[in-house]
Amino acid sequence: MRWALVKVCVAVTTMVVVAFAVPLGLVIKEMARDRAFSNAERQAAAIAPALSITTDRDQLERVVASAGSDDGMAVHIPASDGAKAVDIGRQRAAARDIATTRSIGRASTTEVPGGSTLLQPTALSSGEIAVVEVYVPEPEVSNGVGTAWAVLAAVGVALIVGSVAVADRLGVRMVQPAQRLVEGAHELGEGKLGARVPEEGPNELRLAAVAFNSMADQVVQLLANERELAADLSHRLRTPLTVLRLNTASLGDGPAAEQTRAAVAQLEREVDTIIRTAREAKPQTAATVIGAGCDASEVVRERMGFWSALAEDEGRKVRVAGVDRPVRIPVARADLVAALDALLGNVFRHTPEGTAFAVDVHNSEDAVIVLVSDAGPGIVDPEAAMARGKGSGSDGSTGLGLDIVRRLAESTGGDVRIGSSVLGGTEVRIWIQLDGRAPVRRGHRGSVRRRRRGVGASRV
Repeated sequence: MRWALVKVCVAVTTMVVVAFAVPLGLVIKEMARDRAFSNAERQAAAIAPALSITTDRDQLERVVASAGSDDGMAVHIPASDGAKAVDIGRQRAAARDIATTRSIGRASTTEVPGGSTLLQPTALSSGEIAVVEVYVPEPEVSNGVGTAWAVLAAVGVALIVGSVAVADRLGVRMVQPAQRLVEGAHELGEGKLGARVPEEGPNELRLAAVAFNSMADQVVQLLANERELAADLSHRLRTPLTVLRLNTASLGDGPAAEQTRAAVAQLEREVDTIIRTAREAKPQTAATVIGAGCDASEVVRERMGFWSALAEDEGRKVRVAGVDRPVRIPVARADLVAALDALLGNVFRHTPEGTAFAVDVHNSEDAVIVLVSDAGPGIVDPEAAMARGKGSGSDGSTGLGLDIVRRLAESTGGDVRIGSSVLGGTEVRIWIQLDGRAPVRRGHRGSVRRRRRGVGASRV
């Protein structure tokens, strides 16, 4: 907008300068020519009284010399009554032009080498017509024209430069509020909820700034209300959790009792984490720091140890692969635990008892792939299952399970895909990018490339 306004002002000012400066320059040139020939006419008029009195050569030469134009003035007297023609001074005009001027009795001008001549007819006492020739050099005709044109050009350039400066200032006044509005929108999009825009500039941009600040205030208020609501709802879970924890004390010893107590303790920790996060003044918008995170192999082994006990009770075969060596990923341990629990919980919730499942970890130079697969009936509509916040419609389905997995992968620049597994059921692939770049679309050990849709219940 700024440069467009400058260009328009330059074009308009240039047209105005040309429209006025060119005619004015031509008028100045014509005025200089008129001034030069007016001077020539005055010189010729100074000789006329002497010609009306005498035609004596000596006297006329003295008159011409006294006029100060002995080199640029000539007098041509025709022959009469036996007297010879008299020519005083240097003749520059052609004899034909002099004769024409004498015959018509009116002053005329003619072009000669180096300039022009004024031919002025003057009546003698004898009735004959003498012609006074006054030479006007070309520099005298154009005297001052170059300077005047230079001044006009300088004024025109100054006007154009001034218009550019004024247009630039006007453009800055219009563009800066728009730029501040754009920067404020970017900051707000990045999670900087304190971003506000000065309410200044043209009226339209000022109104836009007012609307933006009002929107930002409403966003902050809505987020605050949501945090308070999440904290309040999480806090309400503490009472039933306390009852569960007290009841687990009466379960005695044994693997099932220990697993139940561990699950209740983990649930209490998760609730505390939700409450603390919800109470924070700022949302967690910082990018995952490369190099920080957890060991995916250790987390998979620990969670599979937890779920294997339940799998044994239901007669499910379990397979774990790729966890024999450390695999560092830029994901917090709690986030990976939540994602694995969501996927493994889906297996137990949406497949019949006795259905086998497996967890594989594949490590490459730029990514880590976690595959959770089962031998169940599969998924009818993978796209619907991946839609944010969509549940299957069954009891206990909130639509948040795959959202947890999706957020974990996307926080590293990766993604989540649902396909068919080698076990015949569903395969959920979690692509965790190690360097923060966009995910690379390539296969990994065959199963990663498969995108075929399965059949069966939706997952949450």
